[in-house]
Amino acid sequence: MTTDEIRARLFELKDDKYAAFHRKLIPTVNPDKVLGVRTPALKKFAKEVAKDEEGCTAFLQELPHRYYDENQLHAFIISGIKEYESCVFEVEKFLPYVDNWATCDQMLPAVFKKNKDELVKKIYEWLDSDKTYTVRFGIGMLMKHYLEEDFKPEYLERVSLIRSDEYYIQMMIAWYFATALSFRYDDALPYIRDDKLDPDVKKKTVRKAIESYRISKEQKDYLRNC
Repeated sequence: MTTDEIRARLFELKDDKYAAFHRKLIPTVNPDKVLGVRTPALKKFAKEVAKDEEGCTAFLQELPHRYYDENQLHAFIISGIKEYESCVFEVEKFLPYVDNWATCDQMLPAVFKKNKDELVKKIYEWLDSDKTYTVRFGIGMLMKHYLEEDFKPEYLERVSLIRSDEYYIQMMIAWYFATALSFRYDDALPYIRDDKLDPDVKKKTVRKAIESYRISKEQKDYLRNC
């Protein structure tokens, strides 16, 4: 399957009504680049492409892609790579070309959960990047994999030190701390209570925490007054 054939299949799968809706959700992407292929169809197609080793390799090497939906497909293919080192290699090759929150957040490699000792070292590198969505991806991986049994207080501290005017980084920091409050309330609370976060990020964090069903009414009332 060539890259042109892959693109042709995406055109066959596109949904114009869904495209019109989805374009509003990803304002950083040129609307003309959004075909409107729905996520279930993309995930199914990603598995098909991955079975064609030669075609898949060629597609993953062709960066940057022309369409948003190709980026989505790329992210889903990466998410299914079963060998850790190969997956990290493809993630790092792709991250500089990620230009929106959806592609960033939907890249969720399953193999990462089995390699957390190695992964956290990479996450720290991503957090130091000057690329918006590389930083966002790193924070997202800390949120997904290190708030339960693999939690360390230093992870909260590391994220709290990130300062950025980029909206999509600020929102991910807020999402991270709101989620941390739901899993590790006592550890996360000082970052809100003692104003250790950027003021805008703190406001976003409290707003997201108040929306969480995992946080008690008493905790929410306290956060409102922090």
